[in-house]
Amino acid sequence: MGAGIMSQCPGFDHLEHTADVLIEALGRTLEEAFEYSALGVYEVITDTKKVKPKIRIDVEVEGDDLENLLYKWIEELLIYTDAEGMVFSIFKVCKILKDKDKYKLVASAWGERFDPEIHEERTIVKAMTYAQMSIENVGDCWRIQFVVDI
Repeated sequence: MGAGIMSQCPGFDHLEHTADVLIEALGRTLEEAFEYSALGVYEVITDTKKVKPKIRIDVEVEGDDLENLLYKWIEELLIYTDAEGMVFSIFKVCKILKDKDKYKLVASAWGERFDPEIHEERTIVKAMTYAQMSIENVGDCWRIQFVVDI
């Protein structure tokens, strides 16, 4: 995508960062921005266009605030990657809601087990981080930025 992503809402981009990967995701809704955040992470790992949506996993996480919710969303997906070798290409965040003092995310992700015969091996994402994390509403877009540890 490159520079000027703000004119390309929704979407995601990998921005320059010294050692890790800085991801910027945009969506017309907060849910869509969370979806593009996940897609941005998995584009670091492999070419998501080659990942078939064979297996669906459902995710429900709670966070103290939106930043914590984003962290837990990405972390939960990476657990499936680490434990079961899953890579994902389609993400659907059904809802993000605030209940009392907690935020809750209900979502699904579709993908398949990583196969080196089919999937390009790019970079291993070790962990989600809070580094340079921000979530803001900019005009008619939600903008999310965060760093993943590679």
